[in-house]
Amino acid sequence: LPPAGKPADMNLEKAWLGRDDSALINIGEQHRLLPAVAEAFNAMQQQAREAGQDMQIVSSYRNFDRQLSIWNRKWRGELPLYNHQGEQLDAASLADEEKVYAILIWSALPGGSRHHWGTDLDVYDKASVDACGGQFDLVDAEYRPGGPCYALAQWMDKHLADFGFSRPFLQDNGGVATELWHLTHRSSAAEFEARRNQQALYECPSNAPMEGKSTVLAMLDELFNRFVLNLGVQQ
Repeated sequence: LPPAGKPADMNLEKAWLGRDDSALINIGEQHRLLPAVAEAFNAMQQQAREAGQDMQIVSSYRNFDRQLSIWNRKWRGELPLYNHQGEQLDAASLADEEKVYAILIWSALPGGSRHHWGTDLDVYDKASVDACGGQFDLVDAEYRPGGPCYALAQWMDKHLADFGFSRPFLQDNGGVATELWHLTHRSSAAEFEARRNQQALYECPSNAPMEGKSTVLAMLDELFNRFVLNLGVQQ
């Protein structure tokens, strides 16, 4: 039998790189997840609603090309860069290696994103954000005391595990920044996690129009462990 959440006809070697979305289903108008993940999320969303939390999806599946577009726009300065504290950086003052680190704090390498799998999603409390005027930036402060998604974050602390979810970026150890909004369906993601390998990730952007490609590929030994596997800075 295929692993939980993985249809038998899915090509995992392509899927973990964001190259196979054949097993995904629509959830809402613009989001896609694996069937088992969608089922678990719908159940969790209903329970959250009963507790007064309007849990909605900000982002779910993103394919390789979508992740590549985000990367390239950040590299060109069309989207802002932030440090681990969420403070905006002056991208023009950064050397290429510094720019790579700055992007990876908040955005994954094309081919190395958990959002490629249909197992991971970002969530927020839409009703609470709307009640505060609708301004929403998906930043840490919005999920902390005083933020519009703080109550939802607290609810998730208690109930995520009941539906098979966890937060893969709960702690910042020098790799990916803390993302209280990012959820993963553990059993469905496990098979994709096991497929991750540096050689396949090297080949993926090598054949794509990726900004800063030569710098990234030269640094990939470190980047794979620090950010893709999120092992952070090893002491």
